[in-house]
Amino acid sequence: MTDFAIQADGLSMRRDRVSILDAISLAVPAGAVVGLVGRNGAGKSSLLRCLAGLTEPDSGASSLLGCPSLDLTDAVRARLGYVGQTPDLFAWMNVAEHLRLIGRAYPRWTEERCLVLAARLDLPLDKKAGELSGGDQQKMAVVMALAHDPDLLLLDEPVSSLDPLTRQEFMRAMFGERERTIIVSSHILTDLERVVSHVAFLRDGALQLFDSWDAMLDYLRLVPASTPQLPADAIVFAAPRAAHVVIDLRRAPSWVGAGKAMTLTELFAELNK
Repeated sequence: MTDFAIQADGLSMRRDRVSILDAISLAVPAGAVVGLVGRNGAGKSSLLRCLAGLTEPDSGASSLLGCPSLDLTDAVRARLGYVGQTPDLFAWMNVAEHLRLIGRAYPRWTEERCLVLAARLDLPLDKKAGELSGGDQQKMAVVMALAHDPDLLLLDEPVSSLDPLTRQEFMRAMFGERERTIIVSSHILTDLERVVSHVAFLRDGALQLFDSWDAMLDYLRLVPASTPQLPADAIVFAAPRAAHVVIDLRRAPSWVGAGKAMTLTELFAELNK
């Protein structure tokens, strides 16, 4: 087994002469929970689709659980769970039939786990998939991704249509059974902040920052842009004409104790000025 459950090396993709992904490289340790953060159009969905092998990049490569994303074996696919922004469902099939059909493809799927998850998320089993609300379709996609007890989850805005109580149940279901590697994109940063071990910030298709969340809390600080003698290599991000800059104290040890620590929401706002 590799020490990294997810690896990307120089992933790049262009569409209609527009850069969607720009040479993204990262290595996600096994067991990490990565929050994938960025504004709309930053490239989050495209990155997740490339990692899952659903979209081929123009250049670069990636792997999941040591297997190339574009050539995943059946054994590795059985260990993956994926939730896209738009659930891919059979509209004419009711929920219970749908879940059983998909479950047969996974050796570790059990009907008991599936029904428990459906009950926790208050998912109606007797309705046809095409008759479900947007929120219930999202619940169904989540149940399908979790019911076979995957080792690795790729989740693209999995809770955007869920109410706060259902989001809590989803978080409990995702983390309650055992350790697994997860990369999850979401705009609900307060939820992410409570569960992530790492954060990856995307901006305009490029990886802006990737580190453990503990390290970001310990070492990233917001200081006035006018601070004298600030080491240039300590500056993580400085927006043009901004009153403050983000620095990394690991590159400026003499500045320990200076500046303001940031929440995930505050750091996101600073990195997108």
